[in-house]
Amino acid sequence: MPTSSTPWTLDRTLPSDPDVCADVMRVMVDALTDRDWSDKEVFGLHMAMEEAIQNAVRHGNQCSPDKTVELTITITDDSFEATVTDQGNGFDPAGVPCPTDDANLDRCSGRGLALINNYADEATYNATGNSLTIKKRKRDER
Repeated sequence: MPTSSTPWTLDRTLPSDPDVCADVMRVMVDALTDRDWSDKEVFGLHMAMEEAIQNAVRHGNQCSPDKTVELTITITDDSFEATVTDQGNGFDPAGVPCPTDDANLDRCSGRGLALINNYADEATYNATGNSLTIKKRKRDER
């Protein structure tokens, strides 16, 4: 592992398989922990990134074995930035119903974007809606 003063970067092409997340999350959590990110921030980034990758695999690529997900993550002592890009047609994030509306409370899905937005300082999509960039600044929460 690099020293904490060295930025940690992961650049990986993932298959469209929902099971690929665990290994990526493990190395990302280790990198955050090595840079003294708080347990609360590590938990939140784990949730946000797992949701982003799963959304790309399941919704973007429809779990197609012919498609991949491009993932880049850069972690420093005080910042986190990741981009998750699928090969799907994209979507309009503004068109996703609010999961806290009464009509959506009993739905089994639809909370992922809210989770991502809750745990990230910034979550932005490209114009197509098939690439998400998540940014977070480290806070002193110890």
